[in-house]
Amino acid sequence: MKRKRHTEEQIITILKEHEAGMKTADLCRKHGISEASFYNWKAKYGGLEVSEAKRLRGLESENAKLKKLLADAMLDNAALKDLLAEKW
Repeated sequence: MKRKRHTEEQIITILKEHEAGMKTADLCRKHGISEASFYNWKAKYGGLEVSEAKRLRGLESENAKLKKLLADAMLDNAALKDLLAEKW
């Protein structure tokens, strides 16, 4: 997997520069990113502060863990149903 080049704090700083009036093309050239990346970041992090971004990252990781636990529980449940169906 490709390593992230910019941290969330850096991304928010770049977005704040854009809000201050810097043109998108100049901003992307300065930081070495594509305009597509910039607009993806703007959709995800637009209007967030650094503390809110850290909280968002924590919630996303917690959500991923919970989804994995749910998937495991559903697999166990399906296996038990199959086992009981064969028995009866």
